[in-house]
Amino acid sequence: MVALEAETGCPTYGGGEEGVAFDPAPFVRRDAAGRMHLELVVRGAHCGACLSRIERGVRALPGILDARMNLSTRKFAAVWEGALAPIRITEAIAGLGYGVAPFDAAAIASDAHSENRLLMWCLGVTAFASMNVMLLSVSIWAGLGVDMDVGTRTLFYWLSALIAIPATLYGGIPFFRSALAALRQGRANMDVPISLAVLGALALSIYEASIAGEHAYFEAPVMLLFLLLIGRWLDHNLRDRARAAARNLLAIQSLPAVRLTASGAAEAVAARDIVPGDRLLVMPGDRVVADSEVIDGDSDVDCALVTGESAPVAAAPGSRLHAGVINLSRRLVVRAVARSEDSLVAQLTRLVEAGEQTRSRYVRLADKAARVYVPVVHTLAAMVFAGWLLIEGSVHTAAVNAIAVLIITCPCALGLAVPAVQVVATGRLFRNGTLVKSGDALERIAEVTHVVFDKTGTLTLGRPVLAASSVDPEMLEQAARLARISRHPLSRALAHAAGPGLVAMDARETPGEGIEAQLDGVRMRLGRASFVGAFATVPPYGKEGEALSLFFAREGGAATRFTFDDVMRADVRAVVHALEARGLRVELLSGDREAPARAVGEAAGIASWKAGLLPHEKTAHLAALKAAGARTLMIGDGLNDAPALAQAHASMAPGSAVDATQSASDLVFQGDTLWPVVEAIDVARQSRKLVVENFGFSALYNAVAIPFAALGFVTPLIAAIAMSASSLVVTLNALRLNGGRKAA
Repeated sequence: MVALEAETGCPTYGGGEEGVAFDPAPFVRRDAAGRMHLELVVRGAHCGACLSRIERGVRALPGILDARMNLSTRKFAAVWEGALAPIRITEAIAGLGYGVAPFDAAAIASDAHSENRLLMWCLGVTAFASMNVMLLSVSIWAGLGVDMDVGTRTLFYWLSALIAIPATLYGGIPFFRSALAALRQGRANMDVPISLAVLGALALSIYEASIAGEHAYFEAPVMLLFLLLIGRWLDHNLRDRARAAARNLLAIQSLPAVRLTASGAAEAVAARDIVPGDRLLVMPGDRVVADSEVIDGDSDVDCALVTGESAPVAAAPGSRLHAGVINLSRRLVVRAVARSEDSLVAQLTRLVEAGEQTRSRYVRLADKAARVYVPVVHTLAAMVFAGWLLIEGSVHTAAVNAIAVLIITCPCALGLAVPAVQVVATGRLFRNGTLVKSGDALERIAEVTHVVFDKTGTLTLGRPVLAASSVDPEMLEQAARLARISRHPLSRALAHAAGPGLVAMDARETPGEGIEAQLDGVRMRLGRASFVGAFATVPPYGKEGEALSLFFAREGGAATRFTFDDVMRADVRAVVHALEARGLRVELLSGDREAPARAVGEAAGIASWKAGLLPHEKTAHLAALKAAGARTLMIGDGLNDAPALAQAHASMAPGSAVDATQSASDLVFQGDTLWPVVEAIDVARQSRKLVVENFGFSALYNAVAIPFAALGFVTPLIAAIAMSASSLVVTLNALRLNGGRKAA
């Protein structure tokens, strides 16, 4: 007996050979503890129900210690010990109806592209067929009972059939594949009644045309598919935008490096080939690709993307550098202390994958509605068919009425209830500079109770700005002539503050120290306090003060100190107040030092803040909030924020964020203001309200329409028209979102 398992309506198209296993023995890896590891790509898994089914199926095998499926990357990882044959794992997954192959990121990207291309072709074919079949149908309707004879009507029906039959069989591939895969496993998803309705209407229409009947319904199946494919394509594209975070982090791990041989020769190697003890050459502008220790040279390094540190950090022999930091000023020789796969970036990748997996278990409103839809529709159609067969004894009448029930209840309104609102909402946000990347992002944002901000690059602009001071404009311009030749962040900030001007053409920069030049016969220096000889003329300030300071001195004169701030976004305090007015609790989590974190928190009006947090500490704090019942919206920009963004219930990142962080977030906003955060919450809440209204209308529509169809008052043609009208109402309701005002 087929189990009415309506927990998912997800398709399995584009999944390759579902249900076919292979022997993965060559791809098994043994760790130091003797445990076996296997990574696979699973095709055809698209929702939390698929994820749970696969994990449960594999964990039932003897010896399995862990089994994890990640929907974003479609990677499945298993860990076991004992004599379990690896092929048992692939057989278990294939036995559930999913395709399985060795993990290959390029193949996954190709599959996603193939899915999108198939949906686009199916959508185009059914759109073309719908227009042309409707033209023929309108001609038939206009001629009924007037002057169209049986022969002409039958000819028009067969012309419609020539268009509708191939269009239905091709356009329905995504639904037919999914329904067939479900039935093979003894279950029924939402695509089963859709397929029955489409094929039933097509078969009935062919029969009516073959007997020269008065009514055929060739427009019904192609219109059904066209409307359903719109929702399916929109949903696929929104989901696909959220699948790049881990891939971008892995891309950082695959950066090339320069390794020094025993003889001192330099050779280019891939990051994955680096082993502990290797000596690596890191030139200014290069990114460190493995956790390392500096053994020669000193320089400034940019740790903002890894730790959230707002100012450049000095690196000298003995300093530990995480993978991902950027060398700014002077050549360094470092010794790798860990493999690329054991680096901080690799740990971030695993944290991101774990967060994405947790988020993928989220059950959307559409999935909840699907659980009710499938068993109800199957039961109703079967009861109508059996009832009419008993009453009239006519298979034809019973089939017509049962098909009418399937068509009139076909989930076009249900299928469009969420995508229609998503498209309007994402369009409104996009016009105001916010890109929505995840299919269920707005639904999750509407549920948040807490908003958690990162500091550097989020509450602040993430770039140093010369602090307002009484510096002599002439002194500023002279210092800027030196600064304009440098790419150091503070030099660039000073040059930007001074504006366009002359450049000291003979200036020489000493990496990590400063710049020296002769101007009008006078030697001048710009850089560290020690470089310009400022210790005797500038009061003590400590290392924290020097981190955001430049010193300028002319030979024989007193030194001038330029201080810089990481300026807050202009509307931070207003945004925090607006969020609190909406009943949300606001917190600040920063990897920066305590002093700047406290200053920003107080200036923003955020009472709850934490400083000096490592990436795993941020995710642990979010996990603690979740355990306490909170649903968090995390906003961050650094590479160190990517795991927290993936862990949070929903997430946003500014357009200035690193690629991996943007990929891990649900929304990306542009500009120097934070108001898009408030607007996103407002739009999300409005969207959820409209989605609930659409589901309510769909339920009311079915409650009214089903009895008429079941009692024989509705033909498949009228059912198709009613179904189309319900979809139009749902779409028009979604358009109400466009009435919102533009963000301030």
